[in-house]
Amino acid sequence: MPLTATTAAPPVNRVGLDRTAMIAVVVCWLFVVFDGYDLIVYGNVIPSLQKEWGISAATAGTLGSLAFLGMMIGAVLAGRLSDVVGRKRAVIGCAIVLSVFTALCALATGPVMFGALRLIAGLGLGGLVPTSNALAAELIPAKWRAAVATMMMSGVPIGGSIAALIGIPVIPNWGWQPMFVFALVPLILLVPIAWKTLPDHTAAVTSTEVRPATGFSALLGTRCRSVSIMFALATVVTLLAWYGLGTWLPKLMQGEGTDLGSALTFALALNLGAVAGSFVTAWGGVRFGTIPTSIVAALLAGLALLTLLTGPPVALIYVIFVLAGVGTHGTQCLIIAAVASYYPDYLRGTALGWALGVGRIGAVAAPQIGGWLLAAGLGADSNFILFGVSALVAALLLAVIWRRFPSPR
Repeated sequence: MPLTATTAAPPVNRVGLDRTAMIAVVVCWLFVVFDGYDLIVYGNVIPSLQKEWGISAATAGTLGSLAFLGMMIGAVLAGRLSDVVGRKRAVIGCAIVLSVFTALCALATGPVMFGALRLIAGLGLGGLVPTSNALAAELIPAKWRAAVATMMMSGVPIGGSIAALIGIPVIPNWGWQPMFVFALVPLILLVPIAWKTLPDHTAAVTSTEVRPATGFSALLGTRCRSVSIMFALATVVTLLAWYGLGTWLPKLMQGEGTDLGSALTFALALNLGAVAGSFVTAWGGVRFGTIPTSIVAALLAGLALLTLLTGPPVALIYVIFVLAGVGTHGTQCLIIAAVASYYPDYLRGTALGWALGVGRIGAVAAPQIGGWLLAAGLGADSNFILFGVSALVAALLLAVIWRRFPSPR
């Protein structure tokens, strides 16, 4: 059975769907948009970095994996930290780290310096989503939590779409460096707004009763160890598919004979599909349950990507990438919504950090494996098989969760 919060008092300053809460949720969503921009921007500049620095596809994959390695560490640490020091401080701290070190990437003179900066930026990148989602989940009534958690994640592909739209005119005319300088915008505009509008409460229990076990000892204790591990594994393969596409899609399509501008439009189709998927899956999660809807979304993504092996016409390829965006990102949105609904307030940040932190193994592996496959001369199809099969495995894991554990609607 899902954990409940019957032994713990509500978080301090919990509010309903009033103006104050909605402003704070929108600010959290804008941070997720920023997160999405930084996730996708590297995939857009890979061809430029290879040309300027003369690096191989395998090296480019390693550079992409370094940011995701930082994300894996950052998600676990920030999720736990937000349960201790408060959501507001954790969210703003992650945003500052991400913004500063992403902007510094524009000054990188070679792959070693660039990789080190991306690794550090990844700490903030990985922490921003679980802390923002944990904060938003505490500001809304439980009945809306799954829908809002899913729609919050629409910020990731919207940020990715912004990266693609900016990259189409900027990279050919001014190079790849300005793409990272844009990361200063959230630091200058969004962080001061967040400091004024986000609530100053923490997730600490204020009851005089003895608080149940918290942190990873509770998360991986006898009561919820199995479901916590299953959520993490499902996140691993889902993020492998989503971030693999986000990292390599422009390069893969260039390898199929398209120019950079056209290749970026395929990335835009993927991200626009993911935006649509955030809202479609939010509705499906409320109507049919988060886990059943996530199974359908993962199946949709896997089958769509494997259809690319048949050599479809260009118009259909755009449709396939829209469906892949709907399915891969929609699945991850629903997993986050399920985790946010499954665990009590005092454990929510830790649970989200755990699922996304361990799940980043897939994000770390995706750029590297994709680079190895390309370096081995196996072509774009090998990547599409990898990402498509990963989505199908996610569907299988989620089906196991659905059958063995109650669906958190």
